[in-house]
Amino acid sequence: MREICILLASYNGATWLPAQLDSIAAQSHQGWRLVISDDGSRDATTAIIRSFAASRPEGQVSLIGGPGRGACANFRFLLRGAGDKGCFLAFADQDDVWLPDRLERGLAVLRRAAAGQPAICGNRLRYVDAGLGLRGLSPLPRRPLSFRNALVQNVLSGNTMLINPEAARLLHRAEAGAPAFPLHDWWACQVVTGAGGCTLFDPEPNLLYRQHGSNLVGSNRGPRSILARLRRYLGPGYTDLARQNLAALTAARDLLTPSNRAVLDLFAGALDAPWPQKIALMRRSGVYYQSRGAQAAFRLLVALGRI
Repeated sequence: MREICILLASYNGATWLPAQLDSIAAQSHQGWRLVISDDGSRDATTAIIRSFAASRPEGQVSLIGGPGRGACANFRFLLRGAGDKGCFLAFADQDDVWLPDRLERGLAVLRRAAAGQPAICGNRLRYVDAGLGLRGLSPLPRRPLSFRNALVQNVLSGNTMLINPEAARLLHRAEAGAPAFPLHDWWACQVVTGAGGCTLFDPEPNLLYRQHGSNLVGSNRGPRSILARLRRYLGPGYTDLARQNLAALTAARDLLTPSNRAVLDLFAGALDAPWPQKIALMRRSGVYYQSRGAQAAFRLLVALGRI
């Protein structure tokens, strides 16, 4: 049975964590171990984790102290400890509820990757409210999940990801010399696709993505979310995120394919170029969004010099 190392970053999650831990215990694929990095919780989180660990086979659940610098740094810390162990990796959020076949289905999807190819698979999300009432589904990708897409858009949600050992080792190498990056899942997709690996998508949801007032990253649906994204794009936020991602990718430049290094250079040049060179360089880079509306908005913001 293939071993899957589940990486869970926790912080003051006592309200939601028991349901998540129960859903992990109920997985149809039982070849897993769980490493939880806690970022200094002040509620009952660590007591809940220790009680759960005591109910499982010895050594299956481990609790370690996190770096105390937020969720992304915590996931990065977990990856640093597990990425070179030769096992599959799964990221877990403390407030989700996994469907029973989340791991089993992920392994089946990853078998579609070529032998020895780094690969990540992700799934559609089933949005639920704090009480697990259904609120909708995340959109399906309409275009290929390539490096050109990953440079500008975070499509695969980290809490749905399963990462094969080849991709885990690749991410472990890329992380070692990289500066801070804003989102661990976005960075992971950029590195894997940039290095010639593949991202695979299962249209069946594999978890309940709980939406509540404390979400670090919530649903991208609805008018409020659209307005929030427009505010980010019309201000300095998008370019700041892009520059952080570029810095992390530049540190792993030797891992990228030659063609993707060229795409990276064009995109980086476009961010700093004056108008109208910015438009020409961005067009030559070939970066794209999944939906026509998002692509049109992106082109407009580039033309206006907002990106």
